[in-house]
Amino acid sequence: MKHRQRIRTITLGAIGIALFLALWELIGIRGWAGLTWPPLSTVLAFLFDPSRRPLFLRAMTASFSMIAFGYAIGLVLGLAAAALGHLVPPLRPGLDRLASIIHAIPTIALAPLFIVLLSRELTGMAIAALGVFFVIYVSATSGLAASSAAHRDLFQVFGTSRLTQLRRLDMPAALPALVSGMKYAVPAAFIGAILGEWFGSSRGLGLLMVSAMQNFQIPLLWSAVLIASTASLLIFGLMSLAERLAYERYR
Repeated sequence: MKHRQRIRTITLGAIGIALFLALWELIGIRGWAGLTWPPLSTVLAFLFDPSRRPLFLRAMTASFSMIAFGYAIGLVLGLAAAALGHLVPPLRPGLDRLASIIHAIPTIALAPLFIVLLSRELTGMAIAALGVFFVIYVSATSGLAASSAAHRDLFQVFGTSRLTQLRRLDMPAALPALVSGMKYAVPAAFIGAILGEWFGSSRGLGLLMVSAMQNFQIPLLWSAVLIASTASLLIFGLMSLAERLAYERYR
């Protein structure tokens, strides 16, 4: 039954994507959205033009490296803060407020500060790390509290330290929620890194988008958006598979 349901879900998803792409092509060919909406075939022809391959490869390398570093930093900081609040309960309210305050500040307002404190090249990584940090902190905090009271009492009866309980009981119980958080942190990393590149980075997909908008290079703009969107969706899909495996194994 589960196998059939998965096949049905995948089939419906593929049909939905195909309809979306066909609608994109139709709107572009008919010109219903004006010159700023090119057909999908035009965007793909521009994107896969061999003469433009070095341009896109340089931009992808710069953006994806900042996304990866920002994601890793946010993941480590979010996990560390959640674990600290779990091990030292009096610190939990302060950490919750700190995470909420950081999340409440518009990232676009922090970008100039990161440019001054770090550099234009690292601003995207810093913004991505902040976005990932909040998502991971929230998911890890809720996940660490998911272990049952009976199991926690059993560990306490055997005199297990809080650190051992965290490693042997709380972290495995938190994995489903944590993997869910890691999945939803992927778009946050992409948004943060590309937004940071809008503030004067010397390379990256965000720079291509800004340059294309300023010079009305519509195929270039859509190509950069298509690359970023496709990469984010692919990683999001892979994380969805990992999330399903985690729920099947630990729930």
